[in-house]
Amino acid sequence: MHLMMSGGMARVERYIKFCVVGGTGMLVDMGVLGLIVSLLGWNLSLGKVLAAEAAIVNNFLWNDRWTFRAPRSGAPGRSRWLKRFLKFNLICLTGIVWSVLLINLQVYGLRMNVYLANFVAITLVSLWNFFMSERFGWGHG
Repeated sequence: MHLMMSGGMARVERYIKFCVVGGTGMLVDMGVLGLIVSLLGWNLSLGKVLAAEAAIVNNFLWNDRWTFRAPRSGAPGRSRWLKRFLKFNLICLTGIVWSVLLINLQVYGLRMNVYLANFVAITLVSLWNFFMSERFGWGHG
């Protein structure tokens, strides 16, 4: 409901696109996490950080091209793109910290399956990532 009242249909459409992109990021995250933790046997926290960063790169590229593709002002070309990428990465850094804390709490504290715990962590931080990205990353908020 808040999405409708504070930005109209354009915001709802962006949120839906953001969620679709997030779904591709979740697949990237799960795949990288599985590779690092299950196949390589690395530490869960390190694996989660690397998996999340791979998903962030994936999500930035798709969000920049599709979700928030409206014309942007500011520095031309690569400089502008790099600035958006760095902002998106900084915004998502908080999400990574929360994801690592949540996945460890769920796996080691609640004895949840690592992939279910990862899904829950991703879902909980997605709203933070959307609203901050919309407002500060692409300036739509």
